[in-house]
Amino acid sequence: MSKKAPSPPAWWKNTYFWLALILFLVGVIGLPFVGGDRAIRDPGQRDESGLVWIYWGGAIVMLINGILSHRETVLRFGELGGKEE
Repeated sequence: MSKKAPSPPAWWKNTYFWLALILFLVGVIGLPFVGGDRAIRDPGQRDESGLVWIYWGGAIVMLINGILSHRETVLRFGELGGKEE
């Protein structure tokens, strides 16, 4: 029985990068000259300032997670005999 060769890793398949992009875009919508905090506030949420920074902080965390997990995937792919990107 032969094993199928693993497909090469692609950064766009990593969900962390997509979540980072979505959080960044929601933060852009929350900028004062675009829509403001009211545009991104959850229904029933207290009025608080700085929601943009919270969303952008989450985007940075997701971006770091994406970089680390993609790097690990590339290393594992290389260990299995594939060519690294």
